[in-house]
Amino acid sequence: MKNYVVTLGEIMLRLKSPGFERLLQNPVLEATFGGSESNVAISLANFGINSRFVTALPNNNLGLVAIKFLKSMSVDTSYIRMQGERLGTYYLEAGSGPRPSKVIYDRSNSSISQANLEDFDWDSIFKDVKWLHISGITPALSQKSADLSLQVIKMARDLGIKISCDLNYRKNLWNYGRTAQEIMNNIVPLIDIIIGNEEDLQKTLGIELDQKIGNEKLESRKYEKLLKQVSIQFPNVKMIATTLRESYSADHNDWSALCYE
Repeated sequence: MKNYVVTLGEIMLRLKSPGFERLLQNPVLEATFGGSESNVAISLANFGINSRFVTALPNNNLGLVAIKFLKSMSVDTSYIRMQGERLGTYYLEAGSGPRPSKVIYDRSNSSISQANLEDFDWDSIFKDVKWLHISGITPALSQKSADLSLQVIKMARDLGIKISCDLNYRKNLWNYGRTAQEIMNNIVPLIDIIIGNEEDLQKTLGIELDQKIGNEKLESRKYEKLLKQVSIQFPNVKMIATTLRESYSADHNDWSALCYE
């Protein structure tokens, strides 16, 4: 029996300007694929963990190449549905020095954002599965995606599958009339493990602190109060992982992480 981790979300075509050039400063763009949940599936596969990515892709050459890419990374693509009109796209301009990176999303009406629960064979998808991972990006795409995420989480919970969620707050995506707090406050009470930085936790869950911890020397002890509030508000959450990032420039960052159990 194989113990799979299932990730549900969107994989997009990633178009990046070469090196550190501005977007379209050069008429050539580098084409690859990316997306929060597909990245997790690929990372797990690189660690030798059986991973299964569930999404919907258009039945055209772009969708087929995306599947080929995932297969090359040893991700199980057996339950990807070929349906809908388009593959989501994002454009990336890598930052340098004082100039930050920029991302432009073009993913409205993508195949996964229009998918319904009944489009997928969940009995087969969840066979031999021990873990489901989602992010706060998928519920931000559309009301359909928010409904799909919640329904899948409830199904996994009924089956005793462990569930993790990377809150991954993206302000520019929440534009279909619902806020992150409205949607995610229905999802997080069903989650075992959440991942997020201080902005994710505050913007997504509405937890406010009287102490600002974003623009200063980051110390893990300053996060204890925030993470403790999260655990009190959501007693179902068994573990919270958060990242601490100090950005000196686009090229120079300090990264660390901590886990609150």
